[in-house]
Amino acid sequence: MHDDPAHGVTIGPIGNDFGRWDELLALIRASFAYMDGVIDPPSSAHRLTADGLRDKARAETGFVATLGTRLAGCAFIAEREDHFYLGKLAVAPAFQGTGIGARLVAAAEAFALRHGKPVIELQTRVELTDNHAAFARLGFRETGRTAHAGYPRPTSVTMRKDLA
Repeated sequence: MHDDPAHGVTIGPIGNDFGRWDELLALIRASFAYMDGVIDPPSSAHRLTADGLRDKARAETGFVATLGTRLAGCAFIAEREDHFYLGKLAVAPAFQGTGIGARLVAAAEAFALRHGKPVIELQTRVELTDNHAAFARLGFRETGRTAHAGYPRPTSVTMRKDLA
């Protein structure tokens, strides 16, 4: 866990004692709300539940950003054969643009390196070009495009970052 004295934000792993699943779900939904009516198909955040997040944290490694007692952001990484997959990176709207997302990505990167897999992969929607640019600034590069089931066109951009 580390503190950001400039903003008072703490980033650390989601532990077994974490009990704020409803609050975390609300944060993710608020963070992803701007995508409504922009991306097709709709975000999987609409299908999340508090219990589903709890299960996700058991199967993956989660990180949470807090400012005092307020939840400010989160990210989850899942181990794959040769990399970690970064998903559900979310920053509460009140904290967007403050660098919390970059610090959550850095926490995921440090975890991946400690666990011997110096590659992080993520997917972002084709329509979200600002996200493509933000991830590129963090060192990610596009490696492919995929389509959700039933779509004849690409709907997601896959991006990877080599950490070594």
